[in-house]
Amino acid sequence: MSYAKTNLRTVKDSAAEHGLSEMQEARFPRADIGAEQTGLNYLRVKPSRREAFAHRHGKAEEIYVVLSGSGRVKLDDELVELAPLDAVRVSPGVARSFEAGPEGLEVLIFGPHVEGDGEMVDDFWGPAA
Repeated sequence: MSYAKTNLRTVKDSAAEHGLSEMQEARFPRADIGAEQTGLNYLRVKPSRREAFAHRHGKAEEIYVVLSGSGRVKLDDELVELAPLDAVRVSPGVARSFEAGPEGLEVLIFGPHVEGDGEMVDDFWGPAA
């Protein structure tokens, strides 16, 4: 078939599957739509919460588009404020993680699918205030 369609809300929530639903939803529809080269993630960070972990990629560039809500993304040591329809491109090697404002944060994430390219980053936000 030359195209595929799915509703992102119907895609399995990987955050719930891994016990992270208190902080976020994370839906990866690549297989559901049959994408071979393009990665996609629908991320919802709950109000006033942070993403469960930070990560970086060795090869993949990613683009983040804020659909609704507000918050910040931490890129290595820099904090970038976010509002609806902001688009942020992040180069390979840069660690990243989101923090939602009081109304939550809803983000679409696009990038190439590079198997095994992601790396978790420990203690990214530092000690709790």
